[in-house]
Amino acid sequence: MTRIGFVGTENSHTDHFVRFLNTERRHPGYDAVALAGGLNERNQQLRDNGGIEHVVDRPEDLIPLVDAAIISTRDGARHREQAEPLLAAGIPLLVDKPLATTVDDARAIVDAAEKTSTVVLSCSALRFVPQVAELIDAADRGQLRQLNIVGPADPSSEYSGLFFYGIHHVEAALEILGNPVVDPGSVTPTVTRNDDTTIAHVRIADVDVILTFVTPGDGHRVPFHATATGTSGVVARELVLDADYNAPALDRFVAAIEAGSSPAGREELLSPVVVLAAIVEALEDGTDAS
Repeated sequence: MTRIGFVGTENSHTDHFVRFLNTERRHPGYDAVALAGGLNERNQQLRDNGGIEHVVDRPEDLIPLVDAAIISTRDGARHREQAEPLLAAGIPLLVDKPLATTVDDARAIVDAAEKTSTVVLSCSALRFVPQVAELIDAADRGQLRQLNIVGPADPSSEYSGLFFYGIHHVEAALEILGNPVVDPGSVTPTVTRNDDTTIAHVRIADVDVILTFVTPGDGHRVPFHATATGTSGVVARELVLDADYNAPALDRFVAAIEAGSSPAGREELLSPVVVLAAIVEALEDGTDAS
């Protein structure tokens, strides 16, 4: 049996993963067995509903109890401090989006994984929705010239601003573009903000990429949507997350554990953080034209 522990259980994604593992048994031989964060009301509910055996205080307390772990802490700024002790112990990790909120922290996580030859995976669920595959395979579109991704994200979110939801925009765009390597300093976004809407314009892999982040309001939130404009056509799709939208990430994680190697290379893990960190920096530095 491969025992899986959880860090950051306040996120509803933990409910999904526990359901896939312990209730629906989608991966026989893989069991959710431990939760970090102490025996609070949330963890008690997860323990009772999911048949979880252990509840511990700190992420590092999981080390003797698990063979792999999933970090779903909402604020990506905490991911490095939570990931490093587990990676140092050789515990494979699925780090829910974003991997981190700074390039330095993202590098540190990847460095820790490489030092112990430990699997680390981080990915947005939008990478796996069928509409993204349709946009990639749209041969009648011709050579891609412009890519627009629209969706919800709040620069003022308590969970590190745009990183909480904005990483979805970036990862969807990079997936459609074929996951080009984006190095720090190679992207210089132009960012504007007008009330509840923030727009970033950046050139990646010779394609003009426009990311529109719309702050959710009371009772409303724009859907994720992508428009790919090419030399011979335009393809537009709403990017739909269904009830099982976290399942592909878990599938990929289990496959990586069994293969003993990370499915994404260093650059693929770092590039989304590089892009979004540049956007956040531009916004904070006053590139904002509003």
